[in-house]
Amino acid sequence: MRATIQLCTYNRAALLERVLDACFEQSVEPDSYEVVVVNDGSQDATPQVLEQARHRATCRFIVVDQANAGLAKGRNAGIERACGQRIIFIDDDVLPLPTFVAEHLRAHDRAPLAIVRGGAINVESFDDLPPPVWSVKDYSGNYFWTTNVSVPLATIRAVGGFDESFAEYGWEDIDVGLRLRFGGVKAIFHPRALVYHYKPRPRSGDVLKMIAQARAQARTAVKLLALHPHWRTRLATGINPLQRGMHAVSRAMGRRTDPGKLGDLSYDHVLSRRELAAARSCVTAAYFEELERALAART
Repeated sequence: MRATIQLCTYNRAALLERVLDACFEQSVEPDSYEVVVVNDGSQDATPQVLEQARHRATCRFIVVDQANAGLAKGRNAGIERACGQRIIFIDDDVLPLPTFVAEHLRAHDRAPLAIVRGGAINVESFDDLPPPVWSVKDYSGNYFWTTNVSVPLATIRAVGGFDESFAEYGWEDIDVGLRLRFGGVKAIFHPRALVYHYKPRPRSGDVLKMIAQARAQARTAVKLLALHPHWRTRLATGINPLQRGMHAVSRAMGRRTDPGKLGDLSYDHVLSRRELAAARSCVTAAYFEELERALAART
């Protein structure tokens, strides 16, 4: 088997049916690839969606159920069950184009040992998709970004897969990327291995989740730096004198992390531009505030 599409899912039943159908509708031969889904303890209708997908699957389709344990453990469960020579990681909010697997394999034919980073077009809805033409505005410089990336299965297994001590949100794929980079594995960018990435405009009810996620990401950033004390890590995480200094000044000037200062979030609505800018400022402030706490706790 030439390829495995691997994704983890948690409480994304509303999107998952479309995502899986796109995975099944690939232009390559059905017996040349498989789809491995890890259900990370979803509490919504995900089990029913997966059961229905079994009857529509046109390729080998494997479902792994686990208690909620996070992406790192879920990815490793998927790696363990994978049979493809190449494993292609996507997320449960990603819609692959029909040529997605074929383009990843085409890139690997040119660079058999490399990481292949695909392109992603950010969209607010799967029902109103723009033309499938990638542009630089959607570029991500991440070396190993599991929204759309592939690597030889033997290579990811050789580096030990994902570090399951990354139990909170953030950086588990960056950790893998750094280990692969420092191990001499090259990465190439192939934008024609294309997906649509669901990125809806945040709503009022999302603000507290965004702040909690930022704080978790700050804590895992400190863990990442402990594992990889390298300038790339310091630049990516903001754990460097310039960024820490700038945000220390912001805190001293009274920059608030209290979402109550953003306005009335008590009713459900899409954030206005002003509210979104204020929310993002609040999220950034929360990240650096938590970062300082985590760094102090570690020392």
